[in-house]
Amino acid sequence: MSEVGPAVMSRPSPVLSLQRQLFLWLILPQIVLWAAAGIFTFKLALSYANREIDASLSTASRALSRRIQPMESGLLIDFPRAAQDILESDPNDRLMYMVSSPPGNFVLGNQHLPTIPATQSHQWGVPEFHDGEMREGDRVIPVRQAALYVRMGGGLNGGDQAMLVQVARSRASSGALARGILLDTVLPLSLLAALLTLVVHLGIRAGLASLTTLRKEVDGRDPEDLAPIRLDTAPLEVRGLAEAVNALLRKVRRSIQTQRRFIDDAAHQLRTPLAGLRSQTELALQAVRSAQDAEVVDRLQKVHQSALHSAHLVSQLLMLARSGPDGASALPVERIELAALCRSVALELVPRALAARMDLGVEGAEGVEPADGHPPPPSQDTTIDGRPMLIREALTNLLDNAFQYAGDGASVTVRVQRVAHRVRVQVEDNGSGMSPEDRERAFERFYRARPDAKGSGLGLAIVREIVLLHGGTVTLAAAQPQGTVVTLEFPATRPLSR
Repeated sequence: MSEVGPAVMSRPSPVLSLQRQLFLWLILPQIVLWAAAGIFTFKLALSYANREIDASLSTASRALSRRIQPMESGLLIDFPRAAQDILESDPNDRLMYMVSSPPGNFVLGNQHLPTIPATQSHQWGVPEFHDGEMREGDRVIPVRQAALYVRMGGGLNGGDQAMLVQVARSRASSGALARGILLDTVLPLSLLAALLTLVVHLGIRAGLASLTTLRKEVDGRDPEDLAPIRLDTAPLEVRGLAEAVNALLRKVRRSIQTQRRFIDDAAHQLRTPLAGLRSQTELALQAVRSAQDAEVVDRLQKVHQSALHSAHLVSQLLMLARSGPDGASALPVERIELAALCRSVALELVPRALAARMDLGVEGAEGVEPADGHPPPPSQDTTIDGRPMLIREALTNLLDNAFQYAGDGASVTVRVQRVAHRVRVQVEDNGSGMSPEDRERAFERFYRARPDAKGSGLGLAIVREIVLLHGGTVTLAAAQPQGTVVTLEFPATRPLSR
């Protein structure tokens, strides 16, 4: 059986910004054209340099040929030594020559000049130009040479005498001249290209400034702000996209309004009959207890507990819907003194703690003595920005969860403290605790650590939604020596600038 390996997921290629794409599309052709212009300029400069060198070689070859006179006994070469020294005075750009008569038989000059390529015919009295190489010791020198074939009368037996005059010059001079022309031409062009690149970059930034403004308007929004995007900041090319986004925002806004109406209607339609059912079961229990009918009392007691559970479940479901971003957008954001709010919630639950013989204490809230009787720590700024109703619901659910799982006679402690730029709230109990598996799944909806526990399994899920909505974190860990501690952390309110 063949084994199938894990699928290899290709990473998405990085996407360049529009500004960089435009910049590259404009700069790359400029670079290509600049390189082509440099090559063309060098070729053109080299052509002009070769043309000047050919003219000088032609003049030199003709002048040298005029210094040679035929005689019956040979050739009379009227070429003073001083003239030879002048021609060979510059070691970097020497003018080398050779005379052969008949062509190929060395008579005078530098016999290392390259041979003339064999051709079918030569034009008499017209210089021919060739590129070649000559050796001087271990060096190989590329040269440009002119070959002038001359036919003279007065040779032996009265016939014409053929002579070849070769004049050569190193090609280094032409290359240096071409490079000089190239530098003098390309350097100003490079400066102009750099200036053009800067102008293009600034032009692209200025042209895309409206897109940047549009992006900042969208990025800087609160997640609950569904107001339309201002189209006056959008350029014509993306105005259609902005209009489509505005249409989508309108649909989302209508959907949220429909959801809010449903939540309000559900709250009104469900709470009223459940409250009536609870009241009727209480009255029925009072009437039946007086008749001492144990079986009916037991059944009505179950009906009453079901009514209470249904009312609590509906209340938590509605709160879970309101704790999300869509539902919470209807609630105002206020500054909350978290220590005072924890003290208020704890005071409301004191009767329930006394009924269960539990020790409920608050540490860090001004005016409240901790459970161990020690004085409270110095007051700290525990102010946060949030929605008071949701924060109160989260604290109530935490304490309710602690009461259910810690058991009668346990201790529950609420701690509030400022840690750097965050405000931390801890609810700790010394009950039997939770297993690691239960702690991992505790924030799941409808999950209960014990099947016999009361409640709907939504308390910690609501707490998590509320904390995340306020930009905070929630963790659940084992307390020492036993029990469970739930930690909430919220961003502290920034101090007001003076």
